[in-house]
Amino acid sequence: MKIICIGRNYINHAKEMNAEIQEEPVFFMKPDTALCKESDFYIPDFTKELHHEVELVIKICKAGKHINESFAKNYYNEIGLGIDFTARDIQQKCKEKGLPWEKAKAFDNSAPIGKFIDKGKIDAANINFELKINGASRQIGNSKDLIFTFDKIIAHVSQFVTLKVGDLIYTGTPEGVGAVKIGDSLEGFLNKELFLKLNIK
Repeated sequence: MKIICIGRNYINHAKEMNAEIQEEPVFFMKPDTALCKESDFYIPDFTKELHHEVELVIKICKAGKHINESFAKNYYNEIGLGIDFTARDIQQKCKEKGLPWEKAKAFDNSAPIGKFIDKGKIDAANINFELKINGASRQIGNSKDLIFTFDKIIAHVSQFVTLKVGDLIYTGTPEGVGAVKIGDSLEGFLNKELFLKLNIK
C-alpha cells in the first residue's frame, strides 16, 4: 500500500502558499509508515512548525495503469477524510536549498486517516468537509472546488505509477492551513458527520 498526495489542488490554498496554479496535477508520495490510525498524534521533535492539511481521500479498489479518465471512476470505491501533516519549517529549509522535501511530508504517522464511506452513498462532485480545532472551524472545503477531479487525478497519476488495491490518494487541501500545538483536539467532518478525531500530544 502506498499513499499518493496531490498538491495545490484548490486555488485559494495555492494562493495562500504563494504557489503557481499548475496545468496538471502535482503529486508526491508517502510510505505506508506515514499512515496513522490512532487517536493520538505526537509532534515529532524535529519540527517547531507542524501544519494541518485536511483532505478528502479516495481508496483504490482495482489495480491499473495508464487509466483513461472516462474509466477512472471504476478504480475507487470509498471516500474518506485524512490529514496531511507538514513540517513547514523543514519544508521551507529544503525549498530554499532546492532539495527534495520528503522528510517534511513523509515522516512516520504524518498521514492520519479517518473512516470511509461507500462512494455510492454520496455525490463525489459535491462533498463538504471541514476541520475544527478545539471546536473552532479552521478549514472548510468542497470537492466541487477541486482544480483536478478524482477521475483526472487517477488518470494522471496512473500514467506514471501503477495503482494497486488499497492505495490511498490524498486529493489536496483547501485554504486555512496552519500550525497545531500540544493539547489541540482536531475533528474532521465529511458532510457534517464526524469522520476523524485526533489529539495532539
